[in-house]
Amino acid sequence: MSSQKHRVRRATLEDLPVLKSLWEAMRFPVVELEKQLTDFQVVVDEAEQVCGCVAFQMTGRHAHIHSETYSDFGIAEQSRVLFWTRFQSLATNHGLVCLWTREVSPFWSHNGFVPADTAALEKLPASWDRTAPGWLILKLRDEAAMASLEKEFAMFVQSEKGRSEQAIGQLKMVRTFFTVLALIGCAALLVWGVYIFLHRSPTGSPLP
Repeated sequence: MSSQKHRVRRATLEDLPVLKSLWEAMRFPVVELEKQLTDFQVVVDEAEQVCGCVAFQMTGRHAHIHSETYSDFGIAEQSRVLFWTRFQSLATNHGLVCLWTREVSPFWSHNGFVPADTAALEKLPASWDRTAPGWLILKLRDEAAMASLEKEFAMFVQSEKGRSEQAIGQLKMVRTFFTVLALIGCAALLVWGVYIFLHRSPTGSPLP
């Protein structure tokens, strides 16, 4: 089957009955996966029928690709290309630093995933089982460098915030100054008007 006849999208609640049947066929933990429905991406055919799925579970700056299955594994290779394009886009948009999987298809190794060593496994999010065998990792960015950039950006934002607050404070001072000046001007005009009124002649002209 041609991948051109298929597309990938995010799973919806309407997909759940089909997904549950796919998970049950693979003896996946259906109840647990049902709670993770929003992590799943599905591949659909021209008739919008779900043909397969795989989860892209994000935790912090890491993502776990898991629970891949198809109603017909004849479309698996073509579908993985579609899924992979989607995952790369998600990783970029969310600023991820590492992708993880325990899927056994050679496709993932061919796209840069390598066995995770002990040092790499220490960075695996605590909610995922570090003792499970077969972890593969794909490093997208240097996590330390990303943390440094985020720290610098936070400092920049704080600095700009301080400058903005200072500028606002100065603007308030200028506004207060001109407000006071305007009030003084109004008061002077009022005093002058009262003076003219009190010192006018009976004819209405100011007294000499």
